[in-house]
Amino acid sequence: MSDLATGRHAIDPSSLSALPNAVGIYIFRGEGTLPLYIGKSLDIRSRVMAHLRADDEAAMWSQARRVDFIETAGEIGALLLEARLIKQLSPLFNIRLRRLRNLCSVRLNQGMGALSPEVVSARQVEFGQTDGLYGVFSSVHAAKLKLRDLADQNRLCLGLLGLEKVGARGCFGLQLKTCLGACVGREERAAHDRRLFSALQGLKVHTWPFEQAVDLVEARGAWQQRHRVDRWRHLGSWCSLSDRFEPLQQPGFDLDTYKILVRPVMLNSVRIEAARESA
Repeated sequence: MSDLATGRHAIDPSSLSALPNAVGIYIFRGEGTLPLYIGKSLDIRSRVMAHLRADDEAAMWSQARRVDFIETAGEIGALLLEARLIKQLSPLFNIRLRRLRNLCSVRLNQGMGALSPEVVSARQVEFGQTDGLYGVFSSVHAAKLKLRDLADQNRLCLGLLGLEKVGARGCFGLQLKTCLGACVGREERAAHDRRLFSALQGLKVHTWPFEQAVDLVEARGAWQQRHRVDRWRHLGSWCSLSDRFEPLQQPGFDLDTYKILVRPVMLNSVRIEAARESA
C-alpha cells in the first residue's frame, strides 16, 4: 500500500491541492535544490496522483516534499519544456531525455549502380538537413547492430553492408543461408539493394521541409503559445500571457526535439505559420 493511501508521504498537501487538471509539466522536488523527477501530462493532477499510487516508484515519491507545475497551451509545448528542463537539470529519477552526444546515422550512398550504407556522425553531416539518412543512434555500435537486425530480417548480405569481409566463397551469411548470394552473383545486386532500401524506409530522418523558421501555434482558450522551430531546432517560444518571446540556444541537432516535432510537422497536425518578425 502506498504512502498516499496511508497518509505517510511527506509532500506538502498544499502543493498537491494546487495541481490543475490541465496540460503541462510537473516537478517532484525534495530537500535539495535539484528536482527529483520531471514529467509531462495532458492532466497534471491525475498523472501526479498516479505516481503517488505506484509502489514501484516509492523510491522517488518518498523523497519528495512538494510538487510544482507549469501549465502550457498544448502538448507540444509541454513535451518541449519537459525535454529541455530534464537536459538542463538532470533530475535523479529521469533516465530518458538526457542529452545524447556523438549521435550517429546510416547514410545510404550510391555509386557504380549499387547502394552501400555508411555510418556517419553528427560531426560529419547535419541531421535533418541531409538527405539519405536513416535512423539516429547513440553510437556507431548501435547503428551497426540495427543494420545487422535489418540484414537478418531481410536476408541481406552483411558483406555488402560493410559489416564483415567477403571472401572468394562469399560472406559467412551465405554459408548459413541467411544471405541470398548477392555477394557472389547468385542474386542480382539490384534486387538486394531494393530490399535494403525498403528496409530502411521506416528509419528515414526527415529533412526540414521549409525554407526558413516557422512557428508552431498552440492555443487553449484565449491563451496562445508559438514555438519557433528551424531545421528541427527549437529556437524559443512566445506566450500571449506575457507577450514576450523567450529565445533558446539549442546546440545542434537534438534527437528528443526531433522526435517531438517530426510527426506533427510532417503530418501537418499542428497549426504552422511563418515566424513572426516581432516574436
